[in-house]
Parts: sequence; structure tokens; C-alpha cells
Amino acid sequence: MPQSTEPPPRPPTGLEIADWVRQRIRTGRFVPGQRLVEVDIIRQTGASRSKVREALQRLEGEGLVEIEEFRGASVRSSTLDEVRQIYRARMALEGMAMHDFTAKADPAMIARLQDLQDQLDACVKDRAPDRFGRLNNEWHRLIVEGSGNNVIAEHLQRLNVPIHRLLFESFYDDDRLNTANADHRAMLALIVAGDADGAERAMRRHIGDGFETLARIEDEFYS
Repeated sequence: MPQSTEPPPRPPTGLEIADWVRQRIRTGRFVPGQRLVEVDIIRQTGASRSKVREALQRLEGEGLVEIEEFRGASVRSSTLDEVRQIYRARMALEGMAMHDFTAKADPAMIARLQDLQDQLDACVKDRAPDRFGRLNNEWHRLIVEGSGNNVIAEHLQRLNVPIHRLLFESFYDDDRLNTANADHRAMLALIVAGDADGAERAMRRHIGDGFETLARIEDEFYS
């Protein structure tokens, strides 16, 4: 019997293992607080121990995983009340960023925002929730970047709640897509009109509504 000339499948990289774990967190197969046992991941993926550890360290850097001495890795958890406090801080910080972005009225930044908005509109039309979630994050980052306020940017980085963001991005239905996108379109119109105070109020409402939606999604997800 002739021997196969096909090369053996290569073991997955650390980045691929990180994607594998992240997807299971996204879909609820790995839940907050659950231990991530290296031996189990190695058995299921065929990865080396060093690549599994590399992946877990990468996810720790993203805030998705906690690694404790003598206990190993687990999916990071946070209470809904903690997330509520984070969103309240985001309302204030992103509201101020929106005010400053609008007041600066930088044509190049507004053009970039319009381009992102066009892509978000296409996501709604195509019913592409995952892509919408990624572009939504870019849209918000651009507002902060265009505000020119580095202090706000630094604080917002520390306020990230990645587990809940993954949950939020995974469960956009048609109504949620349309509502979130309508908010973005309204804020863009206020920016173009130069209404800094109105744009700030709209951003605060948008963040607050986002938390209320997230709380409902979490009830649906874990019930």
C-alpha cells in the first residue's frame, strides 16, 4: 500500500487557539468563572502546551481570561451591577468626547465617520451582526480619537468589559441592529449640524440604552 504524500496537519498557532477559546466564550460554551484546563484544550485542539499558554496569556491581555497562580486560567466574570457602573462612567466620558469631537468639526474625521456609517448601514441591510459589532466599536473609538482628549481615551481603555461586549455583539437581532444604527445616524446628523450639546446628550442616551439592551440580552442568554 503506497504511503500518503500528504503532510501531517500542522498544530494550531497561539492566535488560532485564542480565536477558538474566544468563540466558545462568545457562544456561551465557556461561561464566566469557568476554569480553562490546559490539558482539555490540548486534547480538543491538538495544540502544544506552549501554544495554549500563549493563547491564554493573549486572552488575559484582552481582559477575557484571568490567570491566577496555582489555580490556572478561568473565564473572567463581572456582575451586572459592576457593568452598570462602567456604563455610567462611559456615558459621561463618551458624552464629553462626543461634545469635543463635534465642537472641533474636523472635516477629515467627519468623513471617516461617514464612511463607517455607510458600512454600518450596509451591515443592517445585509443582516451582518458580527461585522456591525466590530464597526460599532470602530465608530466609538473614532469619536474618542477625534475629540483629542487623551485622558478620556486612557480611562475608557480601563473601562472595557469584553465578556459583555462579546455577548452584545453576538446577539444583535434585526430590531437591535436598526435601533443602534438609527442612534448612530442621528448622532452623525447632530455632528454635521455642529450641535455639540445635542450630540453629547444623544451619546449619553445611546450608551444608557445600550446597557439596558445588554441587561435584557444577558437575561435571554442565561435563562
